[in-house]
Amino acid sequence: MHVQTMTFSFRARSTTVAALAVVVVCALVATVMAVAAAAVTAQTQDHQYTTQDIETGARVYARQCALCHGPNGDEVDDIDLRSGRFRRQLSDDDIRQLIATGLPAAAMPGIELPTAEVDGLVAYIRAGFDPSGVAVKVGDVARGRALFDGTGDCVSCHRVNGRGPRVAPDLSDIGAVRTPAALQRSLLQPSSAMRPINRPVRAVTRDGRTIRGRRLNEDTYTVQLIDEQERLVSLAKTDLVELEVGTTSPMPTVAATLTAEEVSDLVAYLLSLEDVP
Repeated sequence: MHVQTMTFSFRARSTTVAALAVVVVCALVATVMAVAAAAVTAQTQDHQYTTQDIETGARVYARQCALCHGPNGDEVDDIDLRSGRFRRQLSDDDIRQLIATGLPAAAMPGIELPTAEVDGLVAYIRAGFDPSGVAVKVGDVARGRALFDGTGDCVSCHRVNGRGPRVAPDLSDIGAVRTPAALQRSLLQPSSAMRPINRPVRAVTRDGRTIRGRRLNEDTYTVQLIDEQERLVSLAKTDLVELEVGTTSPMPTVAATLTAEEVSDLVAYLLSLEDVP
């Protein structure tokens, strides 16, 4: 009887220890997840403005800017604030300076505002006047161009205004067709932002050749691609024994190699590309 009692007590203690271990593990997992979530949030905020910034900007715009620029930001010639079109490419700092000093030649007065309200105006403009949108920070075009050709090494794959290889999509007019948010996503999460037509292709022909490249076009019977030697290749599907279209972009993320400021500068340069040599 004594032995049975001791056995039960030992089992009870073992159960308690196991339960405590589970609690500790769960707490550790929760802590790790919280830290990871905070890191992701911090990284996101490094590259873009918050919803609160955008909402602040909406209120300031209605009070200070709408009278001249209009509710949609398009009542001044050659300027459309909602679509991000200016008479010249402007960084976020350029916009801040313009708000502070004005533009006397265009009868635009300078406005003295608290820093939070100026940041809000920039955020509202970058969000395309959408209070629920995403407002990506836009840096300096010249620094972005240097990164494109240098540290970012974008020029080794992408072509701009006739310069560079054809293995990756031509970016000559990318600023006219992509928003700042879309460009930032392409830089930080290339696979999630990759358009289906640009997916990598691996084709194996009946005679044993393997051809790899970037898809340009595909229909029921054929597929066209730019191969690794930059040659235009058209393949009949009846001549293939295997056709694989990838969903992972060959482009690496710049998150590990560029700072938040450098990402903003690269976005600025890409926005400036509108097929003008």
